[in-house]
Amino acid sequence: MSTILFYTRALIIGATKSQGVFGKTGSLVANISSNRGIISIVPRTNQPQKLLKMQEEENSLLEEARKVVPALSFGKHKGQAGRVGVIGGSEEYTGAPYFAAISAMKAGADLAHVFCSKSASTVIKSYSPELIVHPLLDVPNAVTLLDEWLPRIHSHVIGPGLGRVDATLNTVKEILIKLKKQEIPIVIDADGLFLITRDPSIIHGYTKAILTPNVVEFQRLSKAMNLNWESKDLNGSIMETVDLSKALGGVTIVRKGEVDIVAAGDHTYITTVVTMDEIGSPRRCGGQGDLLSGVMALFSYWTHNSTCTPPPTLLAGYAACFLTKRCANQAFQKHGRSTATTDLISEINSVFVNNFENPTDPKS
Repeated sequence: MSTILFYTRALIIGATKSQGVFGKTGSLVANISSNRGIISIVPRTNQPQKLLKMQEEENSLLEEARKVVPALSFGKHKGQAGRVGVIGGSEEYTGAPYFAAISAMKAGADLAHVFCSKSASTVIKSYSPELIVHPLLDVPNAVTLLDEWLPRIHSHVIGPGLGRVDATLNTVKEILIKLKKQEIPIVIDADGLFLITRDPSIIHGYTKAILTPNVVEFQRLSKAMNLNWESKDLNGSIMETVDLSKALGGVTIVRKGEVDIVAAGDHTYITTVVTMDEIGSPRRCGGQGDLLSGVMALFSYWTHNSTCTPPPTLLAGYAACFLTKRCANQAFQKHGRSTATTDLISEINSVFVNNFENPTDPKS
């Protein structure tokens, strides 16, 4: 029998069927009617003691996220706070990989690499001198050339601006297989999800992976796995997200929407879920998902490099969703209808300092 752990505001007991969420076996797992952002665990039965301890903590996930952020220190060297790679960028789409890479740097990564097509490289380099750009994705021996770089990078985003050229997608498929063997955390978005939809086996069972589908991408992934995707209520949407995570062998799903749903599985039968309904922005400009994926890759490196209590991918997904929506809200308050993703990126430092900064850091 499978178990689902729901993170909600408070431990709930005695819920009726009409109030609760039911798993595949029909057993009540949680009441989620009060699920506003800040969380402690709702256990079912016999859950690990380290998870049960989180019941005692207010704002538990946000506090856990603060713990994984590396402290600023004059004694550290370049690269220790994170080296993030972005695999994407084509002749048509150069902004997306830039947004992902620069957002990771603005959140605290020391270095950001972009692996793109040759036609995109000069354009991306012109956006910022801070990014390291490799025009390798569409050369004949791309995978061999990338072998030098992939192990040096702590986490990767795959998909922003990638495009759908078959030769490039085949290269990225080989890259994904190598990253899995090297056990490097990855975040897959945009055209990377198109690749997974065509061949879900590429990512099946890799629990250091996070997929970040929007509503249309979620439908396509669910259809590829022969699952439902049409629920109109939060309870049903949560169960659909859990089902997709399970069908993919425990891969974490960050289902983006007005309420973000993060479902993280493992190699057993436990799936952990968190919802996050921070108010973002009604302005739906392009590029916000790229910001999210870049920040999420950085948090995924930090969480996998720490001893955090929640599943590392769940914590990375939650923290990145929280930060992105706070940035969107602050940017919209200033710019309204004119809000663009560059405005959200300008808010990253403010949101980070106010919500994630370690109080022992020299600048906090």
